[in-house]
Amino acid sequence: MIEQFKPTRPIRLIALDIDHTLLNMQQQLTERTERALRAAIERGVQVVLATGKSFYSAAGLIQRLGLTTPCIFVQGTTIYNPDGTLRHQQLLDPAIARQVITFAEDRGYSVALYSGTRVLMRQRDARVFDLNVRYGEPMETIGPLQNVLDVLPVNKLVATGSDAKTVTALRWQLGMQINGSARLLQAGVPYMMEILPPGASKGAMLKVLLKELGIAPEEMLAAGDAENDIEMVQMAGVGVAVGNASESLKKVADYIAASNDEDGVAEAVERFVLEAGETASETDASTVPVGASEVNGS
Repeated sequence: MIEQFKPTRPIRLIALDIDHTLLNMQQQLTERTERALRAAIERGVQVVLATGKSFYSAAGLIQRLGLTTPCIFVQGTTIYNPDGTLRHQQLLDPAIARQVITFAEDRGYSVALYSGTRVLMRQRDARVFDLNVRYGEPMETIGPLQNVLDVLPVNKLVATGSDAKTVTALRWQLGMQINGSARLLQAGVPYMMEILPPGASKGAMLKVLLKELGIAPEEMLAAGDAENDIEMVQMAGVGVAVGNASESLKKVADYIAASNDEDGVAEAVERFVLEAGETASETDASTVPVGASEVNGS
């Protein structure tokens, strides 16, 4: 934990990964974390959810917290407004998608296709379906995914293997095959690999959103737990890794908070947003010129 770290500017926006960061391991938003976020929102701080999942996985949280700011989904390939309307998206080249699907399926991997709020598979894979049900993402089985590539936009693909070793091998093989035409990412689930448009990340899409909102990266606190959070944590004025985060994320974070089961997000918000705001207010009050209150009151 970097005890002496202090933000250079007041925090105006909080960007949060959801799974294993904002929520605990039981997929719950704790009372302390909700209280801290509501207090920040009451002070005018905007909260943005940034997840690898689709809009439906976070719709309940958006409603519960009363969020009014657009949020980032599908690993930084889409931005949706709180009412579920699409604001921005980045797409995978259909030819690359076809190559990846065929290559992965021919080697025994199952592939899921994310298109906006839809998640599609050739056939049911129990592990993928069970995981997506847990995360609140409905899935559809439609037969060969190659048949829809000319009619549906593809935001990302997810390949699932038997274990982490086989997926690491697939990552290396695909990297040689597509030669930079897509981004390959393992984001928290060791037996899954994601295939994204080149340059796609939560951080890249946050830059788009920050520009639209007129907020500087230095005025953002971002918290996450995995490889897919590195860009947004690096660019933030306060980059937070929760205690259960990967070592790669901890290396780039400004602050290492408690784990997601120990209210790490609440700890960071309290320290860098709520307590910092109180300190700033006290400092402002202490710098009022002597006699100013009398003059203003006359």
